Amino acid sequence: MTDVHSHVSEIDPPSDEDVQRLIQAAISARDHAYAPQSHFYVGAALLTHDGRIVEGCNVENASYSLTQCAERTAVCTAVAGGYRMFHAVAIASIGGAMPCGACRQVLAEFGSDLFVYTIDVIDGDQQMRRLSDLLPDAFSTSNIPKR
Repeated sequence: MTDVHSHVSEIDPPSDEDVQRLIQAAISARDHAYAPQSHFYVGAALLTHDGRIVEGCNVENASYSLTQCAERTAVCTAVAGGYRMFHAVAIASIGGAMPCGACRQVLAEFGSDLFVYTIDVIDGDQQMRRLSDLLPDAFSTSNIPKR
């Protein structure tokens, strides 16, 4: 398995064209969200290192702790498709919410310094952060003792 943590700090920002494709994909993915309890619909889109976009949406469950966030849905879809290194993620929601702590940790597994774009679907406001700023000193395989 490739250790993505050693590669991520050297990445350049995605092109403006890729950012726009990523944002549109996240907005589109939001249309598929299943949120009958909260009505908080979220779409996410990952940009892989080879330029592909993989989408995900949040999927709520009556047993609330089983709810799957959009970012983790996108990661699971990407990993199932053979992708392990991500360049950026876009997240579309009302208010432009940042990823929750669990999603930050899952994203860090596949690119600890990737670019995180949030989009407020109401006013169009966009923000960009580096994941390393949102989750400094993330837990990683380097924290696990070698056997």
